[in-house]
Amino acid sequence: MTARDAGPVRGLDDGEAHLWWVCPDEVEPTQLERGRRLLTAAELDRVSRFRRASDRRSCLVTRILLRTTLSRYVEVAPERWRFRANAYGRPEIDSPACPLRFNLSHTEGLIVCLVSRERDVGVDVEATTRPHRGLEVAERYFSPREAAALRATGASVQPERFLQFWTLKESYIKARGLGLAIPLAAFTFELDQRPGSPIRLHTEPSLDDDPARWQFTLERLGAGHLVATAIEGRGGPEVAIVRRQATEIVS
Repeated sequence: MTARDAGPVRGLDDGEAHLWWVCPDEVEPTQLERGRRLLTAAELDRVSRFRRASDRRSCLVTRILLRTTLSRYVEVAPERWRFRANAYGRPEIDSPACPLRFNLSHTEGLIVCLVSRERDVGVDVEATTRPHRGLEVAERYFSPREAAALRATGASVQPERFLQFWTLKESYIKARGLGLAIPLAAFTFELDQRPGSPIRLHTEPSLDDDPARWQFTLERLGAGHLVATAIEGRGGPEVAIVRRQATEIVS
């Protein structure tokens, strides 16, 4: 293994994507202190810029989780990873060279990290108790079909249906690596609430994308969080999502 090559990947099959999760408030202070030593000066500066202690903790845990998670799959010390942001702000591995892809998301009480092997991925997590103006947001930013579907939903389940659309749309634009350069109204998710029904994506020609190359999941994680994933499926067999709780973010 050289400084430019992370070496072989272990424990992650091509047909899998691993969803790691951790509750930041449950991370022991000793874990935080040990993990802090793995971060670069720029990362530590970024952590310190948050005003609220809870936000500083969340940012710190996120950065530690990413480094130690990647090192579970290749023989690279967690402190050796270097990252870059693409032109639209998506974080990616800069060095060592590695076939792993990842995406991060966090909300109140939960941080998630989705990892794959040479497949573009996106993940979004939202707290189901978080207040929002669902229908107002949908009318302004979602596709007409999504807004209509939300209007047709009963008031009691409308908040959750909005979060389903929102997390899926976030996961897709993050997987594409283009952020809000993709207009939220330029693609539509079709949700069928029957068990086992696939989540369907429809895109406008301007996005230059084939919806069939993507696989989506939508699920609860614990009682208070909703997680959506977007995975580049390449039109092949379904990619298995494996949940893994990071009980210790630093070994």
